Amino acid sequence: MNDELRRQIHETDATIRVGKRGIDPVVDELADQLQDRRLVKVKFLRSALGATSTEALAEELASAAGADLVETRGHTAVFQ
Repeated sequence: MNDELRRQIHETDATIRVGKRGIDPVVDELADQLQDRRLVKVKFLRSALGATSTEALAEELASAAGADLVETRGHTAVFQ
């Protein structure tokens, strides 16, 4: 990952939050936001995780929304 991409990720705020209802309610929102911007940051609340990991949920969300997973860090994932 290059320095410019890292800077953009750092400056991007989380605009989607995944809660206890899981990823299904946010799939369309992620796809819509990716049409308007290069990067979208998603925060996974602890209630969404259950017995799974942020990485696993992020990969599932990327697949469902037709997005590319750039990185996960903590409870946050970045998509493009």
